[in-house]
Amino acid sequence: MDRVVAAVAIGLGVFHLLNVAGLQLLSALDIRIVHLAGVCTVMFLTTPLSKRFDPFVSGRLLPTMLSLAFAAYLLNRWSDIAQSGQTNELDLYAGVLLLLLVLEATRRAIGWVLALITTAFLVYPFLSPYLPGVLHGRGVSANRVASFLTTTTEGVYGIPLGVAATYIIMFSLFGAVLNEFGAGDYVFRAARRITRGMRAASAKTAVLFSSLLGMISGSSAGNVAVTGSFTIPMMKKEGYAPRQAAAIEAVVSTGGQLLPPVMGAAAFIMAEIVGTPYVNVMKAAVIPALLFFASILFVVHLQAEKDDIGVGDGESEHRAAEGLLREGIPFILPFGMLVGLMIVGYSPFKACFVSMLALIATYAAANREFGIDLAEKLLAAIRRGVTAAVPVSIACAAAGIISGSLAVSGLGIKISGIIISTAGGVAFVAMVLTMLVAIVLGMGLPTTAAYLILATVVAPSLAELGVPLLTAHLFVFFYGCVSTITPPVALASYVAAGIAGADINKVGWTAFAYGITCYLLPFMFFFGPALMLDAGPFDVLLAAATGLVGVYAVAVAVIGQMKNRLGAGLRLAAAVAGVLLLLQGWITDLAGLAVLTGLHLASRP
Repeated sequence: MDRVVAAVAIGLGVFHLLNVAGLQLLSALDIRIVHLAGVCTVMFLTTPLSKRFDPFVSGRLLPTMLSLAFAAYLLNRWSDIAQSGQTNELDLYAGVLLLLLVLEATRRAIGWVLALITTAFLVYPFLSPYLPGVLHGRGVSANRVASFLTTTTEGVYGIPLGVAATYIIMFSLFGAVLNEFGAGDYVFRAARRITRGMRAASAKTAVLFSSLLGMISGSSAGNVAVTGSFTIPMMKKEGYAPRQAAAIEAVVSTGGQLLPPVMGAAAFIMAEIVGTPYVNVMKAAVIPALLFFASILFVVHLQAEKDDIGVGDGESEHRAAEGLLREGIPFILPFGMLVGLMIVGYSPFKACFVSMLALIATYAAANREFGIDLAEKLLAAIRRGVTAAVPVSIACAAAGIISGSLAVSGLGIKISGIIISTAGGVAFVAMVLTMLVAIVLGMGLPTTAAYLILATVVAPSLAELGVPLLTAHLFVFFYGCVSTITPPVALASYVAAGIAGADINKVGWTAFAYGITCYLLPFMFFFGPALMLDAGPFDVLLAAATGLVGVYAVAVAVIGQMKNRLGAGLRLAAAVAGVLLLLQGWITDLAGLAVLTGLHLASRP
């Protein structure tokens, strides 16, 4: 069975590579149909029905065969439906079957939370005539719902799955090739070299290492699982408490998805939904992301000062760093090419494909590795990349059901109306409500799944209040990310707690405190567009500089350490100074600097 799964995964990966290379010409819907059938096949064959009950024929083989049968049916049928605009009774039954398969795939790949949320949105059109108040609706026929969700590009095969079948799969393959060729080990050694001799060197290594790998992984919890096994024991050995080491790793792994140029997977979907080039998303996110990482660096440094965690000598890292830059050419050159190609106008998946070819070529030349050995690594990377993309792709299919149900029933307009009416038309109140809804809906979900729900359910309400569309989506994207470190359901914190052997609740609340800057930044770039590069050069530089001082002040407030330990009153003053400095404007900047200067004088030992 393992060979079958490997063959399907490699075949699907090669299919997408041929498509991006232009060696096969298929319609967008054809590609999405094949992609969903492929990822469902891999998922059903590798994931049991349940932990206690796992019949092979009915639990794995049957749903696999049904997924492939529906894909074959729709590939043969969809052009007729598109031309005539009519569906028949068999289309209805086949559509219901697909919806059930996607729900079951979601339950197995993601969990009950997303499966139940998707089911709730799916049944709403049928229950709406019986619901009270704003949830009341006229209802929609089963034939209309099934055909809309399964035979058009507005439901299962909508934008989310389209992004999964282009952007996400290519970047997943790129990340897998990087890891298979040793990029993870190189990044770790480079991070150790950069932080050599610093106070809290292990924690700062974790920040650099996890952020660089986290931008590609697209999963906070997954990034913790991969990088935390290296970084958390290092931090504990250096002197950090287990809950602190776990919290640092959870926060950084979460923030990695905010960091351009890749930004996990959800940002590609954002570009498609907003209708803007992906470069614009990168530009808007770069300063907030850098401020976030500056804040966590301040946090780990101040925590080390407060707990008297010493300076490592870093001698082993120094000896291992000989020729480190030269060793990194096979990884640095393709990554630089990726960013450069996107800036000059290449689509992200085309830029990714070209960069992947450059990575393979430079690695082979640098290591003199050709023939069977190189081919085996490539095939292993393709399999790993496709496997990593499976849960994200299935989450995208589920999100297609949610967005399609909102569209066919009109519920999306009603939800936006509820938020707007509750806020009384005041943008700030609407943003607070949106933040709370985003965090609650995002709890227990992977970042991509969380953003997909938020983009269809709550982001439109901000846009209706006049908030720029990209700002609205970046706003909910940030809160979709930090939901993984927000108690009581904080997936990234829980994974880190398991590695560290720490209490999950303590890790959750510590991570929440360490990552508090990320809860503030969306409000700041709403009120200060210079943080999103939407201003002149001087305003952008000023906003970045005062923002950097501001996140330092927030870190001081969180840790309670400046030149010495601070009491509650001085910590509150530091928090006020941080918020004032993050807000764009001369008056708030001067007031924040005055408060911070007074705090500096008051905290002298």
